[in-house]
Amino acid sequence: MKKYCYLPVVFGLFVANQLFAQSDDPKAIMKSLYSESLSNGQSYKMLDYLSNKIGARVSGSPQAAEAVEWGKQQMEILGADSVIMQEVMVPHWVRGNKEKGDILSDKIPGGAQHVPVCALGGSIGTGEFGIKAEVVEVHSFDELKKLGRKNVEGKIVFFNRPMDPTLINAFEAYSGAVDQRGSGAVEAAKLGAVAVIVRSMTLNHDDNPHTGGMHYANDVEKIPAAAISTNGADLLSKFIKEDSKTGFYLKMSCQTLPDEKSYNVIGVIKGSELSNEIVTVGGHLDSWDLGKGASDDGTGVVQSLEILRMFKTLGIKPKRTVHIVLFMNEENGLRGGTKYFEEAQKDASHKYIAAVESDAGGFSPRGFNIDTDQVAVNKINDWKPLFEPYGVYDLKKGGSGADVYQMKKIKAITMELAPDSQRYFDIHHNVNDVLEKVNPRELEMGAATLASMVYLLANFGTGN
Repeated sequence: MKKYCYLPVVFGLFVANQLFAQSDDPKAIMKSLYSESLSNGQSYKMLDYLSNKIGARVSGSPQAAEAVEWGKQQMEILGADSVIMQEVMVPHWVRGNKEKGDILSDKIPGGAQHVPVCALGGSIGTGEFGIKAEVVEVHSFDELKKLGRKNVEGKIVFFNRPMDPTLINAFEAYSGAVDQRGSGAVEAAKLGAVAVIVRSMTLNHDDNPHTGGMHYANDVEKIPAAAISTNGADLLSKFIKEDSKTGFYLKMSCQTLPDEKSYNVIGVIKGSELSNEIVTVGGHLDSWDLGKGASDDGTGVVQSLEILRMFKTLGIKPKRTVHIVLFMNEENGLRGGTKYFEEAQKDASHKYIAAVESDAGGFSPRGFNIDTDQVAVNKINDWKPLFEPYGVYDLKKGGSGADVYQMKKIKAITMELAPDSQRYFDIHHNVNDVLEKVNPRELEMGAATLASMVYLLANFGTGN
């Protein structure tokens, strides 16, 4: 079995004289967490290995399987009281050869202009010879429906709704545009389209296409779905305005293989007093394949592992049990998050009080989005003065991480670490998702913030 003992993280993990005495003073505990993370943090070193030695980790791939084994061994090295391997069957989609996309128009010298495209995750391929057809541009599903079958059938639908640059929170801008990526192929196929092209989900104007998950419907014909870079989208839109007969040539060799067996990796820190109550924290191991999966979601994975390291190093013994979960298949199926929820729902011997996810990048932490009733949000806001010295001030009601949101159904409070959002979609799902785009200090600040929230939840509860 391959061993991943690459870290100096074992430097003093079990050295008793470096352990802090257990304290119920949250201010002192949080200070120790931030000091440890910023002085001795291991998140960046772990992320280096995960993103550069293992690399991109598409669900079902050999790299995803290697990441599972790496996660298990790290939890054992870092001193988890136990490690649970939670089996889950996951989809296995492969990109195949590099995609090809050309704008076709009499307005172009030579008749064709190459533009950067990539297959959306889960898409079918185009076949050996590709697809060539006229393009119709739309900005919404309503606009598509108004065109009707007579104007769509046999054509490629180009969804060109950009993210709204006026929204300060970039995740809100993403939410306002991403439905065309997820559902565009289904809606276009209903009207007889032969393929879809979707403007990349980023506020940047560049030549990097952004992949991401899409889905099909069982009762609608499957058609190929590709993303086009924002510069490519602007150029395509320009030619369509100049020439209503503008066409597009798309060639993709992606395909979906049979499901593969994989695992959620769960590291357990047993509670010292209320061991039957559980606080969950985690990130997802899988990633897309254009970059190295450093920010999405390598950062959440290593921040979660850093909680385990710091709790053990500092001698922090949570009153409630903590589950540190490395989820599998967030990107194109959520099967890991669903499996964890299903097993928790069946678990009559434990009460799951909170579930926290880090899946918004490794940038400077600003707060937490909290998906629960306002009473519980107000209670958690009582902790706001503890976070403010560290630049964390925004504890607000909002949506939670994709892997944990279902835990609401069993009355757990669900939350997501909320870093600064301005740069995230520059790197999201594209070739720029690499280690070099992650700032070590910002990453460790996020780890300390996540660890502090888990400590507060595990020791003081939520009142839910």
